[in-house]
Amino acid sequence: MATGTELTPTEYINHHLNFLGKKVGDGDFWTLHLDSVSVAILLGFLGLGLIWWVARGATAGVPNKRQAFVELIFEFIDNQAKGIFKHERHSFVAPTALTVFIWVVLMNAMDFLPVDWIALGTHAISEHGFRIVPTADVNTTFALALTVWALMIYFSIKVKTLGGWLHELFCAPFGSHPLLWIFNLLFNLIEYLSKPLSHSLRLFGNMYAGEIIFLLLWMWAANSAWSEDYYIGLIVSSALAWAWAIFHILIVLLQAYVFMMLTVVYISMAHDHH
Repeated sequence: MATGTELTPTEYINHHLNFLGKKVGDGDFWTLHLDSVSVAILLGFLGLGLIWWVARGATAGVPNKRQAFVELIFEFIDNQAKGIFKHERHSFVAPTALTVFIWVVLMNAMDFLPVDWIALGTHAISEHGFRIVPTADVNTTFALALTVWALMIYFSIKVKTLGGWLHELFCAPFGSHPLLWIFNLLFNLIEYLSKPLSHSLRLFGNMYAGEIIFLLLWMWAANSAWSEDYYIGLIVSSALAWAWAIFHILIVLLQAYVFMMLTVVYISMAHDHH
């Protein structure tokens, strides 16, 4: 352990699940997770830098390998956006989907870095905890989901006008009779509240579970407590950890894809009239 002390398995896991937090204001309610915020911002700039680097070297002729790879990703995401967003095309949907996908992939991919190796550097910042997977923090996924939720409401009002949006809240789907207004409102509120909840918790749950499994497997590899032969335990548990890492590649990409698709779906639904 990078802490220099022997920890039980529970203490080891709890140690790596601590945030580098800073309390905001009085009390314990507002706490800013500096690790999640800083890593997310750095990865955001990294993603923008990668896109800028590829765009800077783009040519109209035969593309190089990196340009061809990025064009393949962009074409795939653009086709997915076209398949969902059936309304009048504008320059916001596909670039937003591409940005969300790349950013979430980069944040998810931090799960592949062994926590004890990272701790050799982060313990110089904080001995009590530093989380390097922003999407394993429910605050990060909620912030992303609430941003998409705000965009959904923005486009609903922009497309339907404020009066049209309010009319839809109170008069759909059961009808416009005044006695049905409260039922329509409650139904729509449930829908509006469930979207950011499901959008954020799906990503958080998968990445948090993956982080826990990595911690268990790397701890097993380090301690090999199940076997009297240290090297057998080390080899077997390390093999399982690498096997999970290979499988986790699918989870990292799939969860970013699902989050991106739901972003497009919600923006598309904002343009629908009822």
